[in-house]
Amino acid sequence: MSIRLRDVFARELGDLRYEPIEKRIRGILGGEPVVDSSRAVLVWEPGRIVPSYAIPLADVDGTVTASAVRAPTDASEIDAPALGDRRVLTPAVPFSVHTTEGSPLTIRPRDGESEAVAFRPADKALSEYAILDFEAFDAWYEEDERNIGHPRDPFHRIEIVHSSRDVRVEVDGDVVAESSEPYLLFEPPLPVRYYLPREDVRTDVLVPSAKTTVCAYKGQASYWSLEGDDDIVWSYPEPMREAREITGRLAFFNERVDLVVDGAPLPRPVTPWSPR
Repeated sequence: MSIRLRDVFARELGDLRYEPIEKRIRGILGGEPVVDSSRAVLVWEPGRIVPSYAIPLADVDGTVTASAVRAPTDASEIDAPALGDRRVLTPAVPFSVHTTEGSPLTIRPRDGESEAVAFRPADKALSEYAILDFEAFDAWYEEDERNIGHPRDPFHRIEIVHSSRDVRVEVDGDVVAESSEPYLLFEPPLPVRYYLPREDVRTDVLVPSAKTTVCAYKGQASYWSLEGDDDIVWSYPEPMREAREITGRLAFFNERVDLVVDGAPLPRPVTPWSPR
C-alpha cells in the first residue's frame, strides 16, 4: 500500500524528534560567546513545527542553574493555530511551553547579568543536552553565517520556479493583481506562493503595515493591507541568498484572497495563517 510522505511527517508531529547536525553552532548572550559546539542536535518537541538547538551541557560556557519546575503542557490545551486538522506549535507559541517531560534551566554568561531560559529533556537520548530559547540570545551563527528566525530544518527547503501561468488575485470580486510572469515559491508543507512583479499589482489600494516577520530561509518581510484591513500582501526587500530571486516581488496570502490560476479558481488552503 502506498503512503503519502506528507502523511508520514504529519503522523510523527506528536512525537519528540531530534536530528544531529554537523555544523558548528555559536550563540551570543549578553555580548559573550556562551555556546560554541560542533555536537549540536535539532529538537522538535511534540507539536512543534520548527526545531530548536539542543547543545551538550558540557559545551555551554556559562552558568547553568535549575529554575522553577514547570509541568509539560498538552498541545491540545494551547490556543494554537491549525495545520489541516492538527493543532501545531508555531514559533509564535512561547518557548516556555513544553510538551515533553524535562526540567527548566537558566543560562547566564560567566561575567554578565543577561540570562536565557533553557530546557533539559528527560528523554534518555537527550538528557545531557539543553534545548535553548533561540529568541533569548543576542545572535546565532551556523559556522560563520548569521542565522535568524529559528534554527534551519535540514529537511525543509524552498524552491523558486519561474512560470508563465496567468495568475489573478481577487478580493471581494475586485481584481487587485494580474500577471503572466509569476515566480512560484515551493516550501512544503505550505501552499505554493505566487510572487508577482510589483508593476502587476494594484499598489494604489495597498496600505503599508508596521508589521514585519522573519523567515529563517527567506529573510525579513514587509507587509501591506488592503485599505487598512488584515495584512494580506508581503515582500522581501532584501532576502537571504537562497531567496534572492524574489527580491521586491509581492505575494498574497492564498488563505485570505481568491487566486485564479490559468482560469481555474484555487481553493483557499487551511494553514496557521488562515482567518481564525
